[in-house]
Amino acid sequence: MEKQLKHISKLLSLVLRHEPEHIGLMLDSEGWASVPELIEKVNQKGIHLDFATLQIIVDTNDKKRFAFDEDKTHIRANQGHSIDIELNLKSLTPPALLFHGTAVKNIAAIRESGLRKMKRHHVHLTALEETAIKVGQRHGKPVVLIIQALVMHEQNHAFYLSENGVWLADHVPPAFIIFKE
Repeated sequence: MEKQLKHISKLLSLVLRHEPEHIGLMLDSEGWASVPELIEKVNQKGIHLDFATLQIIVDTNDKKRFAFDEDKTHIRANQGHSIDIELNLKSLTPPALLFHGTAVKNIAAIRESGLRKMKRHHVHLTALEETAIKVGQRHGKPVVLIIQALVMHEQNHAFYLSENGVWLADHVPPAFIIFKE
């Protein structure tokens, strides 16, 4: 069952963050999908999904990637989209320091141009160094960068906090990054 939940969770990440057309799903301008339509489209691909299973995935996803609306008739990914949607996030004052996990192979480019959002809507940052280490490990030998978030914010750079606790920024210039090596 755990393997099946992981497989469905990965499919949800794909269709709710990057390729809704993969299963013929329509998202609204804010990234919301109809729960009955999502379930129907996933089942049409030969993968059994019902509401109870979807609820388990939303409730137990370790990164809290997905959220239901108030009446649980719609679902969306909390962040990490490469498709054009509007999350309606409000700018907030971040903590003094945030962290970003990356791989050693990326350091030269980051020193030159900072952290860029690439194909995503935002650069992802965390308040927990342990989380940054885990993220960096996905890309190779991990490196944790320290972001002087409050100083950056005081210089008119916007920060947002997603529903699942990920801090988001449009760009982190190199001047605000402390490279621990």
